[in-house]
Amino acid sequence: MNYWLMKSEPSVYGISNLQQDNQAIWDGVRNYQARNFLRQMQPGDLAFFYHSNSNPPGIFGLMRVVETGIADPTQFDAKSDYYDPKSTLDSPRWQTVVVEFVKAFSEPISLTTLKEKFTSEELMVVRQGNRLSVMPVTEAVAQKILGMRAIYF
Repeated sequence: MNYWLMKSEPSVYGISNLQQDNQAIWDGVRNYQARNFLRQMQPGDLAFFYHSNSNPPGIFGLMRVVETGIADPTQFDAKSDYYDPKSTLDSPRWQTVVVEFVKAFSEPISLTTLKEKFTSEELMVVRQGNRLSVMPVTEAVAQKILGMRAIYF
């Protein structure tokens, strides 16, 4: 199993939305490095749900990857903010995954706390200027984060 951190603005789609929906397609990623991380995901991988542009920003819950290798449908929708006219059905540029809700944390793990506990080499989200919306998390770091909320897999 691999671990990931995936960011979303709670005003767009937050952990409470995923909890209500139970499953969702993680669409709209338009950064090649983030897309490449999405391509590496496997069913069963766990991802930390990170609220960006919130007060406080931080990890608000946990989700599981249930389906991979999906062409992001928003790339084909001319009315979508994520439309990509260079993508075709035969050769989509953007892939994504389906995730399912696992757990909402009763208290988020704030970015401030993450910066206190981890270096920028250990956890990409604490790097100054990092705007990447999908990133890997090592197993050691993931276990420490899970331990902060007494969750063990």
